[in-house]
Amino acid sequence: MRLIPTVTAFCTAASMSVASPEFWSSEWPNTDFETTSVENWEEIMSGGPPKDGIPAIDDPTFTSVADKPDLMPREPVITLEIEGQVPRAYPIRYLTWHEIVNDEVGGVPVAVTFCPLCNSGIIFDRRTAQGTLRFGVSGKLRNSDMIMYDRETESWWQQAIGEAIVGDLTGTELVSLPSWMESWEAFSTRNPDGLVMEQPDFNRNYGANPYVRYDSSNRPFLYSGEMPPHDIPALARVVRVGDQAWPLARLAEEGQLTESGVSFSWTQGQASGLDTARIGSGKDVGNVRVRDAQGNDLPHDVMFAFAFHAFWPDGEWMIGK
Repeated sequence: MRLIPTVTAFCTAASMSVASPEFWSSEWPNTDFETTSVENWEEIMSGGPPKDGIPAIDDPTFTSVADKPDLMPREPVITLEIEGQVPRAYPIRYLTWHEIVNDEVGGVPVAVTFCPLCNSGIIFDRRTAQGTLRFGVSGKLRNSDMIMYDRETESWWQQAIGEAIVGDLTGTELVSLPSWMESWEAFSTRNPDGLVMEQPDFNRNYGANPYVRYDSSNRPFLYSGEMPPHDIPALARVVRVGDQAWPLARLAEEGQLTESGVSFSWTQGQASGLDTARIGSGKDVGNVRVRDAQGNDLPHDVMFAFAFHAFWPDGEWMIGK
């Protein structure tokens, strides 16, 4: 768990958490720090918990929508619909506390990932040219985004971009799968025969939000990079498709929008998981579906504006007129 500190605590934590490969080598003796794409090690900080202090979930269990799990209608889930397979929902109430779920759907090994500090929720195919990987939470942050690690080589991976940045697999990129964040009500209504991940067997306050009012903050936690251009608030949500970003507020105003070969549809009814103390009671940020010209769901991410600017500094801002 990462709690949002006061300003004083923030400054203290930031000054103490900057380290170097020499400092981390005792904790990570199997990681090759000589092989890396990181140019400025000061960008990497401890988020507080140690390696695996936020425990990833392996081989989760599921229950059916018909069993009416105890989820609030507006609380967010990450949806994965693979053709020929029963649709699955991964509740943010669990991912907030675990950040990574290693699952397999129809023979496809997947990593369901969620970084609360960036609001970034992406599902990756765990297969690479070097083999199938399982991921854990390193406890490190870069530009406030989670750094994952694979258990096979202990290389470090940047969650927002799905790329290894430290270790033997540096430069390897994961394939993002079409998935999206929506309300439990939207998922269960569309998929009455669907599956939803069951509560993990850990002592956590599932359903609670440890980042109360975070998406109303002026600045991100443990982030010292540039703020977004065009007077876009740092913690405003944007929908990233490739290296382009559409402000969620614009999509909410439009309702339906087709631009640059991408079609968006926005409907109300999804709670922010980073607002009120109970995840399912947060302010309404709406549900977004992102499709191509043929109506196929596209890989995308609904992330905070500062994170898009940090990892795609030359990206295109689709702000309209």
